[in-house]
Amino acid sequence: MMVPNILFIMLDQLRYDCVGFSRHYPVSTPNIDRLATEGAWFSNAYTPIPICSPSRQALLNGRRPETFGALWNFNNGLDIPALEPEEYAWPRDLAQHSYQRSLIGKWHVHPDRSPVDYGYDAYVGFDGYTAMLTQAYPDVQYRNGFFGERNPIPVEHSETHWLADQACAAIQQLTRGQAPWYIQLNFNEPHPPCRPSGKFADMYRPEDIEPWQAFNETFVDKPYIQKQQLYNWNIEDYTWEQWAPVVARYYGVISQVDDAIGKVLQALESAGAADNTMVILTSDHGDMCGSHRMMDKHYVMYDDVVKVPLIIKHPGLVKQGAVYDQFVYQALDLPPTILEMLGLDVPPFFHGRSLVPLLRNQEVADWRNAVVSTYNGQQFGLYTQRMLRTNSWKYVWNTTDVDELYNLTQDPHELTNLIYDPGCVDVVQQYRRALYDTLLAEGDGLVQSEWMRNQLVHNRKR
Repeated sequence: MMVPNILFIMLDQLRYDCVGFSRHYPVSTPNIDRLATEGAWFSNAYTPIPICSPSRQALLNGRRPETFGALWNFNNGLDIPALEPEEYAWPRDLAQHSYQRSLIGKWHVHPDRSPVDYGYDAYVGFDGYTAMLTQAYPDVQYRNGFFGERNPIPVEHSETHWLADQACAAIQQLTRGQAPWYIQLNFNEPHPPCRPSGKFADMYRPEDIEPWQAFNETFVDKPYIQKQQLYNWNIEDYTWEQWAPVVARYYGVISQVDDAIGKVLQALESAGAADNTMVILTSDHGDMCGSHRMMDKHYVMYDDVVKVPLIIKHPGLVKQGAVYDQFVYQALDLPPTILEMLGLDVPPFFHGRSLVPLLRNQEVADWRNAVVSTYNGQQFGLYTQRMLRTNSWKYVWNTTDVDELYNLTQDPHELTNLIYDPGCVDVVQQYRRALYDTLLAEGDGLVQSEWMRNQLVHNRKR
């Protein structure tokens, strides 16, 4: 079989439920939807950590970020190690098949080292775009901070479409060669501030946007730090009428980046490479964007931020229109999946599992029945969390505050914390033990000490 090209599309802060194919919220994403229709859609994909740098480092290395010291973003005030070039990075293994490897767009893996130090042959960052803006639009200023605003720069000169143009040029150039290629296209969008351009700025009217299903948060019996976040962002009194324009811009930028992705997919067709290209699309994590009345993604383990879209299209392997509801990790399961698809050795230290058996519709009796996500603090203060989620329940271990327990069957939007419910004692004990076993097996230092172990194993935390 001919070795396929690989186009890996990574978005930043795209919620699972804000892809049209998910059929949750009315966001127009026809090109992403087409990918899902022509490939496989994973309806229970999760990030191992809902923060940009550690999630991307985990994807590159194949292990949970805590195991190599990447606890939070390295560029937010508190210095933290990043994944060093001496560590394993699976794109290097693609050289065994003579892949030409390019990363285009957002990097955010290391403050000083570039993708070339991790096995890529070429890297296109945003320097060229910044130079173009400086020359063509020197007077453009933005005044609304993280809440976003209309972008006066036309769509064709927007960052989304400039980045797509770089990817289209790379596809055309590399397809003319004899070697297979791997292109990782990393958009900044829809990470706030959301600044849609042109028609995308007017695509969604704030007055037509329904509130998030988790908007009516009261914070009763919730960790103190969640409500504190409202004061950090000065949004403690925000009504839905104030949030709706922010959400409209979030929707608009998603539709804009979808349009840019459409350009890239058309370039694949035009280059004659579509039938021999595996396309993967996912996000590093989600975004609160007013859900639970909160901003961004910090100090929470709600599905708003830990659940992500994941699509794999491979004409030679993946059945069109397949939907898989097994629990998977986008950052941990994709490295072994790609390597197995290419017939390359899968390192034994990976924390994820190859999705190839699922894609081949093989029976996998021991597939995981839960996922674990983690959080370690950020610019608003250190705060460690560990989450265990199954189909029915979610348990969140907040090491310095009240824990959380949600019955997802009765409360899918995670509004009622049942951690104090006497009828849930056995569930809490079961989930604490299961969480501890997973963290211990995967080398999470948080459970290595007796003091922290006692919180979970001996059920002493109240």
